[in-house]
Amino acid sequence: MGPLVINEIISANTNLLIAFLIGIGFGFVLESSGFSSSRKLAGVFYGYDTVVLKVFFTAAITAMIGLLFMSLFGWIDLDLIYINPTYVPSAIAGGAIMGAGFIFGGFCPGTSFCSAAIGKIDAIVFIGGLFIGILIFAEGYSLWEGFYKAGFKGIPKLSESLGLTDGLLAFGVIIAAIGMFYVGEWAEKKFPREEY
Repeated sequence: MGPLVINEIISANTNLLIAFLIGIGFGFVLESSGFSSSRKLAGVFYGYDTVVLKVFFTAAITAMIGLLFMSLFGWIDLDLIYINPTYVPSAIAGGAIMGAGFIFGGFCPGTSFCSAAIGKIDAIVFIGGLFIGILIFAEGYSLWEGFYKAGFKGIPKLSESLGLTDGLLAFGVIIAAIGMFYVGEWAEKKFPREEY
């Protein structure tokens, strides 16, 4: 879980238990929001169902504000949170591959496991493809290691790159989310689809 500063109260094992419980809660929210339906997930790309967009924006904002307040009160050290290093070409290629997989398969990696957990065959097949992709990447790593590590930009924070404080960036993201919610509502009216 997060690098909580209060290790005297929350031990490493308790931290793992909390992470496990949060994971169960996250899976419950995904399933309750309909994320086990590949049609609902693909709907965001076609504009007829933007629940995915709304739920993920809400989750991101909640996590962002929670982290900022926990940092403010000294409950979490944001400097200890792992941030993926940025490799521009491989990030673009990976995003394109994942996006194509999302459109064709109707799932992202997380939602595929959520759907497989309730026994959906298409999600189980999707997970099989996911593991084949991991195997191909791992076994052929020496072939594309140069591409994978090209364009290294360090570990930039968006707030630092834009010259903003974390709080101001958070405010901007909240405004963007509200805008996206309105765009989502407009898209659902513009591209209606019968119940599926």
